[in-house]
Amino acid sequence: MDSLTDHLADLVADVDAALLFSPTSSFYERFANGGSEVVVVAPDNDVDAETFVDLPLPFDNVKDRIRFGIEGAMDADLVSEGDEVACVASVFEGGSDAVVRVTVDESIHTGIFDLFANSRAEPSVIRDVFEVAIELGQKGQKGKPVGALFVVGDAGKVMNKSRPLSYNPFEKSHVHVGDPIVNVMLKEFSRLDGAFVVSDSGKIVSAYRYLEPAAEGVDIPKGLGARHMSGAAITRDTNSTAIVLSESDGLVRAFKAGELVLEIDPEEY
Repeated sequence: MDSLTDHLADLVADVDAALLFSPTSSFYERFANGGSEVVVVAPDNDVDAETFVDLPLPFDNVKDRIRFGIEGAMDADLVSEGDEVACVASVFEGGSDAVVRVTVDESIHTGIFDLFANSRAEPSVIRDVFEVAIELGQKGQKGKPVGALFVVGDAGKVMNKSRPLSYNPFEKSHVHVGDPIVNVMLKEFSRLDGAFVVSDSGKIVSAYRYLEPAAEGVDIPKGLGARHMSGAAITRDTNSTAIVLSESDGLVRAFKAGELVLEIDPEEY
């Protein structure tokens, strides 16, 4: 009868690469000369790994962490379509305690790595804005669906390419997205027209902004309206990220450099 070790060995047999998530130096050294490609995925390259993917967010959900790491490795041409990858991660505190085998395919390449790793705004700020948009998409405003537009990063240029629709409730304030009280305010103000503008560091610069970038040459999927068009266009003209909650279909979408890079259904998040 095969032992448990024999069965578990199949999990890592003939893998093309091993992704180690935030390993200790001693743990990394055990893999470094093992023959397969070894990629460290962590906030910092403390183990001096030859191949490294920066992990700007902790991603408490292990599935999200693994998806992010694989997508980062794909973007760096460290793994490719069809590769078998063993992902070694920590589920509980105290070190690496889980191995997940994944077949790399294009469905993993959602754009989330580029969105967080290569944006001007801090990754935690983009995450906080996403969470506000997703929660608003889940609950709506008093049970009714609402739309909202958040433009994150490069706030000075965004303000120069927009105009106020009403009094700015955040003028001269120093409140930041991610603060639970502020998030309640954002959800309340989302009932009214205009975009929220958020700085690189998460400071809410303004609400009720009418974006005025030229829409020529911006190509968005059919069926998306003016809110999505202006969000896409402002990211083409500035170094910002637009996060849009659609009132019609309830999806949250992110735009960078004038293109749709991520689409999330709040009900499945």
